[in-house]
Amino acid sequence: DELLKRYGNDYLQIILIHSYTVDTWNQQLLTCITHLIDFICACCWWGTEKAIYIKILLSTETIIYEHIQGLIRIVGCKKFHERIASQWCNDETILIDSIFIFFMGSLLQIKNLSCFIRSETILSNIILAIAQKSCYDRISVCAYGILAEILSDEQLKEVTITDNISEFFFRILELAWNHPTQRYKRIPIPQLLTGFLTVSKNDAIQQKTAKSNKISLLIEMSEQYPITLDILWSLSFNHDIQEQLRTNRSFMNKLARLKEECNNEKMRKITFGLLWNLESSHQDRTILDITDEKIFDIMISYSHKDEIICQTIYEELIKKGYRVWIDYDQIHGNVMDAMAQAIERSHIIIICMSEQYRKSNYCRAEAHYAFQRQLKIVPILLQKHYKPDGWLLFLIGQLLYIDFTKYEFSRAIKLLLKELQIEEIIETPIKAISSRSSVESVIYKIEEIPLKKSLSLIFPKNILDWTQTNVHDWLIEHNLIQMSQILIDFDGSSLLYLNDFIKNGETKQVLSLLQQESLRRTNQCLSLIELSYFQSLIDQQRRYLTSTFSQRSTRNSNQANKYILSCCHLI
Repeated sequence: DELLKRYGNDYLQIILIHSYTVDTWNQQLLTCITHLIDFICACCWWGTEKAIYIKILLSTETIIYEHIQGLIRIVGCKKFHERIASQWCNDETILIDSIFIFFMGSLLQIKNLSCFIRSETILSNIILAIAQKSCYDRISVCAYGILAEILSDEQLKEVTITDNISEFFFRILELAWNHPTQRYKRIPIPQLLTGFLTVSKNDAIQQKTAKSNKISLLIEMSEQYPITLDILWSLSFNHDIQEQLRTNRSFMNKLARLKEECNNEKMRKITFGLLWNLESSHQDRTILDITDEKIFDIMISYSHKDEIICQTIYEELIKKGYRVWIDYDQIHGNVMDAMAQAIERSHIIIICMSEQYRKSNYCRAEAHYAFQRQLKIVPILLQKHYKPDGWLLFLIGQLLYIDFTKYEFSRAIKLLLKELQIEEIIETPIKAISSRSSVESVIYKIEEIPLKKSLSLIFPKNILDWTQTNVHDWLIEHNLIQMSQILIDFDGSSLLYLNDFIKNGETKQVLSLLQQESLRRTNQCLSLIELSYFQSLIDQQRRYLTSTFSQRSTRNSNQANKYILSCCHLI
């Protein structure tokens, strides 16, 4: 840490400045930059796989993104790609290898980085080009791992290289497993397994793995390398792999033994997760009689990396009188059974979407069981740059989600409460129930809370007088959540102009433009149901406006006639 504190800023400046002139580097400068990057990379992960030192080097989000962009410019230099050797023997190979290791470590440790790289850089194109040409296997391992981190599931399915990833990993894993040193070309098995764990989350990779008939190799390796069980948990969401695991008697016996004997909390969670996925059906679960005291209005499903904001959301919902279940203390014991009980006792599940949520096996199992139990799903987005993909995109489908990264927290909470159709609640003291008490036995008596009638917001009578805030509140009051996000900058006059444009414009062109705007602002397809309802409401406002003007005109005309009549009498 002393080295990074003393030389870190100088290093960052050197990389930033010289990254813009990478095409003109001579051999001496290349050698200097190569060994400098390799040295700093070693400092960042000295003696640990966790990034305990990288925060010293990259202390702010701006510095992180600036440095990553600089490294991308360097690794994107095509003349370096052509000189990658099969051994760690020249500057170009060492340079790209060191940068890839830095990327891989940073992606695993720095929140939001994968979404930033995916949406704001061209790194995926560069890495695809290198992965297809590289003859140095450690670069290939890192390349596949990075692609699995920065590409969405849909993007990973589209690239031609996906078919090779599963085959590549199993080939080198088998060679390493059968080698006396448990390495493949100096790459240790744990490093290979870490790379495969990342790609194993992808549905396309899972299906390719199912067809490879290599599950038995992973089962064999699980005796020596516990991380393999985590890989098998990820793969076990695939139905074909489930069958392969169920029919392996020795593996099922091992899981049963681990369930009873394992004291390692992480391994117990993985074991229970695997067993949950391998159960033939959860619809047949015996659900105990649930009294009113044990029923929750809402369950919050989230990744523990988003714990702080989720606790704040929990507290806001409790204030409004909701009975909320949340894994506040991180459940111990049979986590899957506790999760199932929480879902069975809840009416609504709030799914807190982020990159980590999508990658979490536990979150995936939780969300799928809630879907099976037909809970009302309310998705919210907690991570900037992230767009739902893979199984998560399939699960939420066309549901509108509330973007907590786009609005201030107070506004986002208001949108969430509206989506939950909350009504004003008389403040009655209630007991909040956390996961620990609910898993063992819920003993708190929760009072029935009387509800007041919902209070409507008051808007200016004339739509032309509506401000942007009035428009937003009016849309929310009528449950036009998507339209409130699309028309975020509209005032009353703008609504009338849009109404005219929709009515008088070319229908196909109008819908196309609105669809583009919806995708740009909400990342979702335009809801024709909301659009139709919106048009109906605006027409009502327009009729009211016309009626008001007509009444004023009649009143003014009558007053004028009276005035003329008075003048006649005077004359």
